Amino acid sequence: MRKVILSVLAGIVIIVASILGARLIANSKKDNRPKPQKVVKTVFVDTVKNGLVPIIIPANGNLMAKRRVELFAEVQGVFRNGSRLFRTGQQYRKGEVLIKIDASEHYASVQSAKSNLYNLITSIMPDLQLDYPEHFGKWQDYLANFDLSKPTPELPEITSEKEKYFITGRGVLSSYYNVKNLEQRLSKYTIYAPFDGVLTEALVTEGTLVRAGQKLGEFINTGVYELQVAVSKTYGDFLKVNEKVTLHNLDKTQKYEGKVVRINGRVDQASQTITVFIEVRDDQLREGQYLEANLNAKQEENAIEIDRSLLLENNQVFVVRDSVLDVIDVKPVYFGEKTVVVKNIPDNTPIVAKPVTGAYPGMLVKVFEEKDQTALQ
Repeated sequence: MRKVILSVLAGIVIIVASILGARLIANSKKDNRPKPQKVVKTVFVDTVKNGLVPIIIPANGNLMAKRRVELFAEVQGVFRNGSRLFRTGQQYRKGEVLIKIDASEHYASVQSAKSNLYNLITSIMPDLQLDYPEHFGKWQDYLANFDLSKPTPELPEITSEKEKYFITGRGVLSSYYNVKNLEQRLSKYTIYAPFDGVLTEALVTEGTLVRAGQKLGEFINTGVYELQVAVSKTYGDFLKVNEKVTLHNLDKTQKYEGKVVRINGRVDQASQTITVFIEVRDDQLREGQYLEANLNAKQEENAIEIDRSLLLENNQVFVVRDSVLDVIDVKPVYFGEKTVVVKNIPDNTPIVAKPVTGAYPGMLVKVFEEKDQTALQ
């Protein structure tokens, strides 16, 4: 019995000692981990000052010569050599011969018809002198000034019904208009430059047999070009004719000045855009050259322009109120390539000027000031 009691007491002592040892070990353990410090991010802010913001619409396109002529043959014949070779890039002055087609056969027909007209009028002169002596003088002067090597002169003015019947009945009018028709066709064998320019396309060479209706080439006036661009209907109504436009090349190394000369009155149904034509004058430009234009559409009142990255979902932006981030609703009125024009932000509101990683409403922040930058230097 005694041994049992001693065993029980020994067990109780061991249990108590274990509990006390465990408590001593637990109390002796120290937490050496540093307590996390609260980080307050620094933000850049801008004070809002609403005002007039110009809406600049970017557009682009390829230049087209304002004056261009597609050359077609209206007659048939052999293309003859001219003063200059008919080649792409060849320049011509206004009035110079572009194309000359052999017209020797047709020229002979014209001369034959003119001779017949002259003989016909000569044959009626005796009867005209006897029956209508008052009209004889002007017809005699007409014959005296008739030159086969020059264009046929206009017939004398017919001043009476009897003279008209007499001249018409002898076939003078029909013979005259036949000659004028042949002369008009003879003029089509030679094509002259309608203005100073350059040949941009040459489809025939000297000695080629040209057929009626065949395209011969293309001639443009250099120095005056048009840029055709498509503008959204939303801002197409604000564009005006004669408004100045700034243009530049793709590399932005050259700058040009143009103006709006025409605005299409029809809206493209597929794209809902309006075609605008911009005229630009510069001898260094070439047809087909790619240019970008900046069109001044309108002046938006009581608005500001901010970076597109600052506009949040649901059309909101971050503002700073007592060192705490907050959001306010805004109204975007125009989206540019990198910026957006917004309204409904009260004046003197401090808005976040640069995006903040992980920002959320209620976040504690510190406004960056110039003195902070001075301390860092």
